[in-house]
Amino acid sequence: MSEIDSADMGPWLSPEELEFVRRKVPMVYVDVVPVRLDETGKLEAIGMLLCVDGDTILRSFPTGRVLFHEGVREALVRHIEKDLGAMALPQMPSAIVPFTVTEYFPTPGAGFVDPRQHAVALAYIVPMQGDCNPGSDSLEFTWFTPGDARTPELQAELSEGHAALLRQALAKIGEL
Repeated sequence: MSEIDSADMGPWLSPEELEFVRRKVPMVYVDVVPVRLDETGKLEAIGMLLCVDGDTILRSFPTGRVLFHEGVREALVRHIEKDLGAMALPQMPSAIVPFTVTEYFPTPGAGFVDPRQHAVALAYIVPMQGDCNPGSDSLEFTWFTPGDARTPELQAELSEGHAALLRQALAKIGEL
């Protein structure tokens, strides 16, 4: 478990300060693509959360900011525990190297869009060996076969950025 818990820090920035910083400085995020592997390391399933974003219901992957003075490994563990529960039992890689890096910009037409900020997301494929349960910000957590994950119908349930992340993860694992 991460030694840094965002709840223990109090509000690390007030909403006004966070909005100001987001307009001035790129924010660092981690994205987690949860997977189940068989005993030979072959992909069996990819896990996705079902979340409410405003008045839209969509699928997503665990994601979140890296806090000040928090290592990337600690941020990954913290977000996995927050979004998938303490019993997800992630198999963290010995070397923390993302499989891709994605940039989000506040302006349409400049790549992926996050209207709040310029963000840089480090993405990781993390095998889970335990029970994954949705955190309080999610409605459910579901495992999908690689075949299901490749369907346009399922990818349409993801934001544009997370649909691209799914396709990149499938390609990295050799399933696209």
